[in-house]
Amino acid sequence: MAHRILAPHPADAEAVARMQLRAWLQTYPNDAAGIDETWIREQRGSAVTAEGITRWREFIEEAGRQPNLLFCRVVLTEAEIVGFLCGRRDETVLLGPMYLLNEAQGQGIGHGLMGEFLPWAEDAPIRLWVTDYNKRAISFYEHYGFKLTGEREFWRRRLPNVRMVRDSMPNHVKTASDHGIR
Repeated sequence: MAHRILAPHPADAEAVARMQLRAWLQTYPNDAAGIDETWIREQRGSAVTAEGITRWREFIEEAGRQPNLLFCRVVLTEAEIVGFLCGRRDETVLLGPMYLLNEAQGQGIGHGLMGEFLPWAEDAPIRLWVTDYNKRAISFYEHYGFKLTGEREFWRRRLPNVRMVRDSMPNHVKTASDHGIR
């Protein structure tokens, strides 16, 4: 299946919001943490309401107006958006959110997204939050030089997240085209 990574258009806001909810439903259910589909829909279901879609549309528009401060890329197949990566720049760079649907993982797409994000971030320190039981994501970020800091938070008092940071960009960053993604 061919994938393309590109900047989203405001008209993509609803598809991005729906894809994000699907990704949450695939990624975060965890009996030990008390996180199930009902909890996820209670906490994140607003993303697919008119208000949530408007927030995405506004972010996408603002990223288009201020590409030096806001980053957003989506992953498109012929049929749908299957992933995205966003970021913000202030004193440091914040990576996130970043999601790929399960069916899009393991194909180099995440590496393609990072190949676009890291050059945008330049040499700024980068920070992110990742769910502590998402070992695949933690390993992915470690591949790019991120390290766990020991800082923890419980999003909405339940979802256990850990902070990861990366101080500088190594010279071996690959671009999206290096991973066969256009």
